[in-house]
Amino acid sequence: MAFVSKEDKKALTPAIKAVCAKHGYKVSLSIWNSSSLIAKIKNAESILKGYCEIQQNENKVRRREINGYDNFSSERVMREAAKWGHTVNEYWIEDNYCEKGIAFLNELKEAMEGPDFFCEDDIMTDYFHRSHWIEIQLYAKETTI
Repeated sequence: MAFVSKEDKKALTPAIKAVCAKHGYKVSLSIWNSSSLIAKIKNAESILKGYCEIQQNENKVRRREINGYDNFSSERVMREAAKWGHTVNEYWIEDNYCEKGIAFLNELKEAMEGPDFFCEDDIMTDYFHRSHWIEIQLYAKETTI
């Protein structure tokens, strides 16, 4: 069962803050439901702009059209990221972000998992066993693209 304590958060905080400082971002950490470590990245407009550019890729646009949900809007992504944040799917970082974003998010993911992280999930049997869950949220200022 996933569990992250205040002590775990305290132990992981220096590495997480070091990664964010290295890339020029500010972070706030919290724990949700004693199972998830959440990192809220402030002023992440550059990563979000890279995300929006990648989403305009011809293959991604065609895939959305085929599936009937091509309603992507860069302005909406930035507006929503300013209000509520943009949640990163940590399993698809390489496919959805620019090179700068990939480097930062992968380092951040590794720092959030920490040295004692383990994941023995087996989705075929609906068995999820890991040390803790992580969530990365990107926030932007109220800006337009």
